[in-house]
Amino acid sequence: MQDSFSEVLQDLSAVEKQVLVERHLISREHAAKSIGSAVVMNRKQTLSIMVNEEDHLRMQSIRSGLQLRQAFKLVDKVDSALESRLDIAYDAKLGYLTACPTNVGTGMRASAMLHLPGLVLSELINQVIQAVNKIGLAVRGLYGEGTEAMGNLFQISNQTTLGEKEDEIIARLSKVIETIIEKEHDARQVLIQKKPNTLWDQIGRAYGVLTYAHAMTSKEALNLLSIVKLGIDLGTFPEDKRLPIDELFIETQPAHLQKGTQQKLNAEERDHLRAEIIRERLKTFPKPDMSKVAREPTSGNSEPAKHE
Repeated sequence: MQDSFSEVLQDLSAVEKQVLVERHLISREHAAKSIGSAVVMNRKQTLSIMVNEEDHLRMQSIRSGLQLRQAFKLVDKVDSALESRLDIAYDAKLGYLTACPTNVGTGMRASAMLHLPGLVLSELINQVIQAVNKIGLAVRGLYGEGTEAMGNLFQISNQTTLGEKEDEIIARLSKVIETIIEKEHDARQVLIQKKPNTLWDQIGRAYGVLTYAHAMTSKEALNLLSIVKLGIDLGTFPEDKRLPIDELFIETQPAHLQKGTQQKLNAEERDHLRAEIIRERLKTFPKPDMSKVAREPTSGNSEPAKHE
């Protein structure tokens, strides 16, 4: 891997490991390990290799937008290079042999992190989750299996890898993702046309609390930032405010707050610091302007945030 570096987990502090978790570079399970575990990543943090997580090697590529195939190509290139040097556990009939039976086969998990506030506000998200589960895909929270979907962020991925080729998995998942994006867009348009007061109230409240609150939990911050991000998508805030909001999704996470201050903070101290950082960042934000909302369908309002 060009321009890459490695970290031995036992040499990292608990905060440093949690920062990697919050950036989706290692899993929570990997962070809990120490002796014999490591991570290799590139400087752009778009590719990481977990050493001795659940399996000996777990490679992932993270890309913005609907770029599943591009992410796979990068991982496949690294995988081929490693296979030329390592004796990989492979069965001619079953495929790659992994610690978890559900990963046997291609050994590949393709996933997308989707921002779905429209479906949540419309109370349609459970229907979508049930439909996705019925076709053999999994819906998880912000940090994967067993975690909550904070910030209206949902991770969609394939559940099994046996019996399908990588291209087939990617094609099937991409089709489902595009359908979910369409449903999210439709849900937003219904809210605009049939429940505008409810929608404007949600956006206004989120802006008000984020602008003036002096203490805020991580969960509350993510949920409110999600609604402001929805406001940007709909045009109530200028487009150039998108990046500051996206950055706050990461910068206000517990470990990132502690790393920034270089000291140990308790929960109450983190909540006050989080609110202070958000207030400072939102000083340049204008008040939401509901008159600028586009009432006709437009593309790109629900772009997936992550693929691996």
